[in-house]
Amino acid sequence: MMKKAVFLLLLFAGVGLTNQSFAQYTTGIGLRAGVTNGLTVKHFIGQEAALEGILHARWGGIMVTGLYEVHKDIRDVRGLSWFFGGGAHLGTWNSGSRNRPPWADPNESYSVFGLDGIIGLDYAFQDAPINLSLDWKPAINLGYYNYGWDEVALSIRFVF
Repeated sequence: MMKKAVFLLLLFAGVGLTNQSFAQYTTGIGLRAGVTNGLTVKHFIGQEAALEGILHARWGGIMVTGLYEVHKDIRDVRGLSWFFGGGAHLGTWNSGSRNRPPWADPNESYSVFGLDGIIGLDYAFQDAPINLSLDWKPAINLGYYNYGWDEVALSIRFVF
């Protein structure tokens, strides 16, 4: 997990970054595909700040994740930015699922909550109302069921 973070940071450090950023769109709604699949809504609340909500399936249950993200333009590619941020998740896991967490009792379901981080690339097409986003999102549950994971996902959104 740490190797992925170092790789992404080195990747971003090697690309020309500016200190000024601007949102290419105000709101985007779409699909998120990766380790988990679901729905995503991203809304910019400022030139560099966005809120993202994710509703997705995980281990036979459903989770809601809310994130605060900071976006920075990549100078050499119009419409491309990198972003980082964090937030929290809340949901349930059905441990009777075939793909349950390794510690889970197959006869129980679990309510989970925890913290999430996110780092990724975001591209807004100039001539179409479409946005693509590729991110890495590590997460950890808090409370009795401490369990961490990470996922890489691609999101495609209709933007307006």
